Amino acid sequence: MPQNIEIKARVQDLDALKRHAAALSDTPVEVIPQEDTFFHTPKGRLKLRRLSPGRGQLVYYERPDQEGPKRSDYHIFETTDPENLKATLSLALGVRGVVVKTRHLYLAGQTRIHLDEVAGLGSYMELEVVLRPGQSDAEGQAVAEALMASLGIQPGDLLEGAYMDLLEKRP
Repeated sequence: MPQNIEIKARVQDLDALKRHAAALSDTPVEVIPQEDTFFHTPKGRLKLRRLSPGRGQLVYYERPDQEGPKRSDYHIFETTDPENLKATLSLALGVRGVVVKTRHLYLAGQTRIHLDEVAGLGSYMELEVVLRPGQSDAEGQAVAEALMASLGIQPGDLLEGAYMDLLEKRP
């Protein structure tokens, strides 16, 4: 399975972070509306990401719930019929919940910088350092930590878990 090193953090000033991310990015920002439906699973996380009526991604991933940089092993399946796949998985596994967000994607070297506006939660940032073949977790963590410093992310801003977990913990 492909692997990356991820961090997730709260964002205090989204506009300022967008400017910093744009300055670091190798490409123009891509704005992506996303609806992630999470399903019950015995291990890891399984979500169907609806990108448009005719495009979706089924994403399975395993990642420890801890603050700071952590390794994620994932597999992605592309679909042109996300609604039918969602109906099938809902019947088979049951829906855990839905996360709706607008993602601003920036690419900086081997890292995807996600600035997310999550319905019901607020603004967050994710870094995904896509590990190259033979690259160690420690090397990926060093890349993530350098980007965190460049973007002004403080240790107190770091989160564990997924947006789904945060939504479930809301009062």
